[in-house]
Amino acid sequence: MRSPTGASAALLVLLLKRQATMLMSVALALEYEAICLMAEHRLAAGASEWDVQNMIDALVGVSEVVDVHYQWRPQLTDAGEEMVLEAAVNGQADTIVTFNRKDYEVGPSRFGIKVLSPANVLWRIRK
Repeated sequence: MRSPTGASAALLVLLLKRQATMLMSVALALEYEAICLMAEHRLAAGASEWDVQNMIDALVGVSEVVDVHYQWRPQLTDAGEEMVLEAAVNGQADTIVTFNRKDYEVGPSRFGIKVLSPANVLWRIRK
């Protein structure tokens, strides 16, 4: 959201075109909404609350909904990231895409999940 020309934005376009799949639990959707609506992120992106809400609604609309049947906590160094891992594990994801790779050093590999940056994922999709 903050960088309309970056790899994350390109991945969002692929998601919205249904050329990639994003897993989303209810908790994760609410977390994304809360973070994206924060003034610092909206202002950096030049987005209004309406813009952000539309983006989140569109993402939720194209995401594969994951029911979290089991919580695997604690697995990560940052408790705030646990819901991402739980959605990934419960949805049988093969990759978590994040800029925050340091908090995912050990946990995902226990479940066979890779942790990659948006640029790395975009490069893999395009090759």
